[in-house]
Amino acid sequence: MQISDGPVPKHVQLRLILEHMCDEELTPGDPIPGERALEDTYGVSRITVRRAIGDLVAMGKLRRVRGKGTFVAPSPLVSHLHLASFSDEMKAQHVEASSKILLSGRATPPENVARFFGTDPQVAHIHLRRLRLGDGEPYAIDDAWYNCRLVPDLLENDVYNSVYTLLEQDYELGITEADQTVTAVEASDSNAALLDVPAGTALLRILRYARSGEHNVELCSSVYRTDRYRLTTRVGRSAE
Repeated sequence: MQISDGPVPKHVQLRLILEHMCDEELTPGDPIPGERALEDTYGVSRITVRRAIGDLVAMGKLRRVRGKGTFVAPSPLVSHLHLASFSDEMKAQHVEASSKILLSGRATPPENVARFFGTDPQVAHIHLRRLRLGDGEPYAIDDAWYNCRLVPDLLENDVYNSVYTLLEQDYELGITEADQTVTAVEASDSNAALLDVPAGTALLRILRYARSGEHNVELCSSVYRTDRYRLTTRVGRSAE
């Protein structure tokens, strides 16, 4: 595929070439050719190369790593606003899910957690904070509380993987419904370092109050990289 003079700007032609390369020839995490190589191969200027790459970074197709180069970005995880664990959503899109435990233990929870679980404010509950990864790349941070009266030994199980599977199979407390609030937040210094984004980057925050039947089981606040996760939903208009 060659670049020529014509009605389509050269940076757009190069962007399409690189986009095809990402989709058909490379896999997430692979580096793209360097700027000098792209200049020589396609006979374009450095400005054209940088604009094409910049467009693809903005689209989420590429990601820059300072001092290392530009790489194919992971495909964004798409959630259709149904009750599924992070692991299940990743599996459905052929991405290998894993976790890094950032914090685990029992602690006195915030007021909203105690109120949701219906316990005295001084009662300790299970606190689990995890960095969620897809094919080894950071996608999200889950900061979750679990009702210790219902799952007192939860942390003795494999919480590196799907906690929802544990709740269903080991405790017969499969999540049946949840109230979710979605907002935009800025990445704090600590979250930015974990998610490999600059501080202040816009993140998607999902606050979930999850229940199993009549039991209030989980309160989880998650922040997601917006270039690796998006929510989709279908809405309809009811007749008045």
